[in-house]
Amino acid sequence: MSLRYGRPYLAIPGPSVIPDRVLQAMHQPAPNIYGGPLVDLVESVVRDLKAVARTRHKVAIYIANGHGGWEASLANVLARGDRVLVLATGRFGHGWAEAARAMGAEVEILDFGNRATVDLGRVEDRLRADTGHQIRAVLVSHVDTATSVRNDVAGVRAAMEAAGHPALLMADCIASLACDRFEMDAWGVDVMVAACQKGLMVPPGLAFVFLGPKAEEARARADLATPYWDWTPRANPQEFYQYFGGTAPTHHLYGLRAALDMLVHEEGLEAAWDRHARLARAIWAAIEAWGQGGPIALNMTDPALRSHAVTSVRIDPPHGTALREWLSETAGVTLGIGLGMAAPGDPAWHGFFRIGHMGHVNAHMILGALGTMEAGFKALGVAHGAGALEAAAGVIAGR
Repeated sequence: MSLRYGRPYLAIPGPSVIPDRVLQAMHQPAPNIYGGPLVDLVESVVRDLKAVARTRHKVAIYIANGHGGWEASLANVLARGDRVLVLATGRFGHGWAEAARAMGAEVEILDFGNRATVDLGRVEDRLRADTGHQIRAVLVSHVDTATSVRNDVAGVRAAMEAAGHPALLMADCIASLACDRFEMDAWGVDVMVAACQKGLMVPPGLAFVFLGPKAEEARARADLATPYWDWTPRANPQEFYQYFGGTAPTHHLYGLRAALDMLVHEEGLEAAWDRHARLARAIWAAIEAWGQGGPIALNMTDPALRSHAVTSVRIDPPHGTALREWLSETAGVTLGIGLGMAAPGDPAWHGFFRIGHMGHVNAHMILGALGTMEAGFKALGVAHGAGALEAAAGVIAGR
């Protein structure tokens, strides 16, 4: 017998749960794309996107996912053959590196593995050694969605300044924007990449590239941007269609407007950061309790280095895959797979899963997911410690 019939819960790290208000906002006829209310809506969306990124500078909007945002960011600041330094703490750091390499950049990777944050001392040392300033950009994921590592972006900027290096600082905030605190201007970030399908609570389809003055200057020598990916008209449109390189993504914009109303004007960004932090701590408390009596552990041992948007979990194989399948087929809850933690085909691949807790999530959703996970452990005969749900409830109650 299956108990999944009812409203399903997608507890993966994006696409995240879409609020009913966002879906309802998208459910309307196509508008005039040449003028009228849509023009004012886009202006308000741009203003609020910059508020979420904590920047006074510019943003370019693309009809794309996060991978498209990666390419757009690189195309506008690099010339073919330029060198970039990628600080990798999981699969998505390597993914951005692969994009840069495929576009003609020379890529150097400082790989910190799947269970550690960026070593700022190593970054400073490498940049000091680059006396000819061949490195044009330093790329770092604020949160790597595969490992749930949260990196110190402001610390990377400090290391760059200590080394006296002029490279651009580029941050991937696809998983973290609106979930973990991020301060683009205060932290000295030149380029930031994000997308709509995670903390911004909109169906996949929009990517955002935020750009500061140094990034705009870099565009003058970059030679990788084709007309569609060029951020200059998008960030400085003379005509409305230039925001999008053509036809506007009308219904995504309606959904984004509703989501930004909820995030910026109702809950408030600081409160959203606090909500994500509290719910993340509840999940961690449950996993730590389970781990007292079984093969279950958080990928990141230091709470200060964990994302508040996604939690990567280790468990003896094949329990990771077995748990995900049981939850999906029996309980209507979908967990994320373990990306990049083991090679495909390696039995160890079945020993990981991820919990997404980003965007439109609240206490009863988190407690419900944890409760069904405990039911899954019992159904599958997976050894686990007691008191997990009580520990999570205590965190949510503020105790």
